[in-house]
Amino acid sequence: MADVVSLHRQEPQGLVLRELSGRVLRLTLNNPPANVLSIALMQALMAELDEVAQSSDIRVVILAASGALFSAGHDLKELTGHRADGDKGRAFFDETLRLGADLMLKINRLSQPVIAEIDGLATAAGCQLVASCDLAICTDSSTFCTPGVNIGLFCSTPMVAVSRAAHRKQAMEMLLTGETIDASTAKDFGLVNRIVPKQYLQQVVNKYAAIIASKSPQALKIGKQAFYRQADMGIAEAYDYTVGVMVDNMLAPDAVEGMGAVIEKRTPEWKDE
Repeated sequence: MADVVSLHRQEPQGLVLRELSGRVLRLTLNNPPANVLSIALMQALMAELDEVAQSSDIRVVILAASGALFSAGHDLKELTGHRADGDKGRAFFDETLRLGADLMLKINRLSQPVIAEIDGLATAAGCQLVASCDLAICTDSSTFCTPGVNIGLFCSTPMVAVSRAAHRKQAMEMLLTGETIDASTAKDFGLVNRIVPKQYLQQVVNKYAAIIASKSPQALKIGKQAFYRQADMGIAEAYDYTVGVMVDNMLAPDAVEGMGAVIEKRTPEWKDE
């Protein structure tokens, strides 16, 4: 078993905890009690993801959270505090929401797969964060919502990720009602992949991460990028695009190695690229 290296970074204020185990990096939101996505936390998380993007050693990222809530979304106190600004907070609101959008896009564009590990409530931009990850595994007591409509603020930016993860009518149900859904409903909607008992959550997530980390990093990078690009295309365009992607993939060193290993009945050896 690979050694576990814990690096609890303190800038800024330990808002994101970092634990590297072999090829898998666990990033834990650490902004109690609600793990709100403040400017500082989002910047800290983006800095971590920037490092991941430059690493050939990390194959999978797990995004978890400390405490009883996964994330309550953007920091309403931080946002409201800028209503006294000369522009009534417009510039700060714009900065916060654009930073949030950049964070979600960074997860989407990262070569390495990102698995959300949820235990507790994921609401508003916290639900957006879950929906932005490639896979999501939660406890049976986890809950999800996009409640902006309840306070006169439609969850328009969370809508982007949620409407791409959940089925369209179910996404609209969440957005229009603002009601909280349980883990089983979230799975039916398409927000999460698996539901597990609390005591097995980390074990199951680690198993998924280890399985994915054992695959070709070249194939994972090519596949993740192609998945999201083709999803926005018409079916004919998607086939035309993915044929080209797969031809290029078949010429890549790991595909040469992998196909040869099948024929020779041996375990393939991947390049760290």
